[in-house]
Amino acid sequence: MKSVYPVIFTPLNDEKNTVLIEVPDLGILTEGFGMADAVDMARDAIGLKGISCEDDKREIPKASAISDIDIAKGTFAEDGKGYLSLVDIDFAEYRRKIDHKTVRRNVTLPNWLNQEAEKAHINVSRVLQEALMAKLGVTR
Repeated sequence: MKSVYPVIFTPLNDEKNTVLIEVPDLGILTEGFGMADAVDMARDAIGLKGISCEDDKREIPKASAISDIDIAKGTFAEDGKGYLSLVDIDFAEYRRKIDHKTVRRNVTLPNWLNQEAEKAHINVSRVLQEALMAKLGVTR
């Protein structure tokens, strides 16, 4: 599921090029170093929050309209001039990138096929993963 969230970026203009980040709809506060890193950090924080909500069986908060966000009321309003922008996230893609946990599944194969695979030194788990990804049209 793709979403776009309004994000407030507040550059500090310090020696590390720190940018304070707030995602009001999700209660996220973080920081980056330089604007490119700040956008990556915002996207990462949004992705983590979203999949945490999914894992906890909670609804992911909806994004506000950009026109509904008041920069002057942002957490970092007193730290410098803030800029409002949109950051997109594809929660399904984000989950694929970070979820490396493996699960054990029992698969039933005819004995003759299993023996042929063993003779050919074929990793049946790998073949099953590749076949499922092809069938589902997804990539890692």
